Amino acid sequence: MESCGATDGVQVAIASEFKRYIGIDYSGAQTPTSSLKGLRVYMSDHNTTPLEIQPPPSPRTYWTRRGIAEWLLERLLEDQPTIVGIDHGFSFPLRYFECHHLPPDWPEFLDDFQLHWPTDDDNTYVDFVRNGQIGNGADRTGNSRWRRLTEERSGGAKSVFHFDVNGSVAKSTHSGIPWLRYLRQNLSDRIHFWPFDGWDIPTGKSAILEVYPSLWSKGFVREDRTQDQHDAYSVAAWLRQADLDGKIATYFNPHLTPAERTVAQVEGWILGIM
Repeated sequence: MESCGATDGVQVAIASEFKRYIGIDYSGAQTPTSSLKGLRVYMSDHNTTPLEIQPPPSPRTYWTRRGIAEWLLERLLEDQPTIVGIDHGFSFPLRYFECHHLPPDWPEFLDDFQLHWPTDDDNTYVDFVRNGQIGNGADRTGNSRWRRLTEERSGGAKSVFHFDVNGSVAKSTHSGIPWLRYLRQNLSDRIHFWPFDGWDIPTGKSAILEVYPSLWSKGFVREDRTQDQHDAYSVAAWLRQADLDGKIATYFNPHLTPAERTVAQVEGWILGIM
């Protein structure tokens, strides 16, 4: 028993849903104010392929998780419909909600999770919560055998509770979810979190969604980028290409039964898994 490419201006104006495309490769190690080599941000628009965005000038060499959240907030307050892909889990398997007697409601989940896993506090490591030094993670644990429907469908994505293994997204997920809450609180109805706010993204609205760079990274020449850089580049490049090709809306509606769609609006979904 388990414990609880650029086109001409006219074509772009007709086909595209967004004006900017942001890909983020996300590390969950250390604290929200730690400068991390594994945090990379690439951005493009209709006319340019993705370019790496460097953190604001400071003694830190690389981005921090707090820095990325604050930079994203500034970009998404601008009047330019933007799509943002981030490579960590946005929610947990339905079994988690059932086990902890939580309503199947994503905004309530965000609040409840941050209360128990305050990994957006400046000096907090995920392992501090795991070890009981901060927060109350023991009351909101999961099982590495629990997988979301999108993870099962992907064939390769690991459980959001599978810590301390190669390719794990558990630390980045447990670190990143409170920052999704931060963005949601500060952007309100200016942002669409897909698919939690609906499977179709309203015209003119910016969107944030979960991605799995391995789906796309082999389709782009790596050149001199590190793996972290290439993952972020590939996300921004794929989003741009799919939008300019007029195909991106197809990916907002994966092949799910009505029952699966209901579950996925609680658990979240990885864009590109059809």
